[in-house]
Amino acid sequence: MNRPRPRPRLPAPKLPPWLPLDAYVLALIGTVVLAALLPASGTGAQVASGTSTGAVALLFFLYGARLSAREALAGLRHWRLHTTVLACTFVVFPLLGLAAYGLVPYVLTPSLHSGLLFLCLVPSTIQSSIAFTSMARGNVPAAICAGSFSSIAGILLTPLLAAALIGGDAGGFSADSLLRIALQLLVPFLAGQLLRGRVAGFLARHKKVIGYADRSSILLVVYTAFSAGVVEGVWHRVGLARLGALLGVEAVLLAVMLTLTWYGAKRLGFGREDRIAIQFAGSKKSLAAGLPMASVLFGAEAAVAVLPLMLFHQMQLMVCAVIARRRAADAPEAISETLTPIADPSGARA
Repeated sequence: MNRPRPRPRLPAPKLPPWLPLDAYVLALIGTVVLAALLPASGTGAQVASGTSTGAVALLFFLYGARLSAREALAGLRHWRLHTTVLACTFVVFPLLGLAAYGLVPYVLTPSLHSGLLFLCLVPSTIQSSIAFTSMARGNVPAAICAGSFSSIAGILLTPLLAAALIGGDAGGFSADSLLRIALQLLVPFLAGQLLRGRVAGFLARHKKVIGYADRSSILLVVYTAFSAGVVEGVWHRVGLARLGALLGVEAVLLAVMLTLTWYGAKRLGFGREDRIAIQFAGSKKSLAAGLPMASVLFGAEAAVAVLPLMLFHQMQLMVCAVIARRRAADAPEAISETLTPIADPSGARA
């Protein structure tokens, strides 16, 4: 009896090479519009500011409670990769941000350049670095550890670098600014680490609720920052032409970092999977970490300061989605799955 020969395995259909605006980005845009139309002022502004301060503390408490110290220590074995990502995030990016000062005032206004420089000082992402590394068939454990180390380092390095490089716009090195950073960012993070054993089970059981709390807190920070900006009249300094120029500068910045992380990692002797992790963890910036930090560091100027970060965040998602899909298609195992014929039980080749 002749058995039907199995059909050849076909490659999986490709996803479209672009990533649309997701619901959260739309929510961010809606929050900005709400702040422009109905900004908090007077007593409402004081209430919003106090609530925003509590939201920032909650965010960093949750960051600390989620991070497993055991996993982070285990990841130290791949120290060359993590050092490379940290150097990209806190050395190469800031140098490029400083170089962009040459575009002032012809392309960027001083306030937009301050925001661009702040973007270059923000730590890398965790979730999207992991997601894109996994999609591209890269070293996912390395991406997890690299993103975690970057977030931890950013709690200290981002405010200090902002104070040193941006100067007065970020509060300088005053004792008051350093105390506010410690109270609103570092202390809640350390508290989360200390209480992780007690709250880890609760966080695991209520992941969806905690996720909503995370995002709602960031939306509140955005509303407070942009409301203060509207009240102070900072938006009169930014026009459509300047926004277009900012997008162009950020596109060049992202292209440079994606190229440096990919080919630079190759020159350093990393394999394909490690290069993927380095490219995605070393070229991206965290909106979730940057927004609360900006609200602490910039005050009323935070509205303009976070604008480059918000634009860069959406740009990096769209571009990295395309790159991740191409990396996945070029992976040796993906090519093997597409080309290797399937044998039937009688030994014939399909």
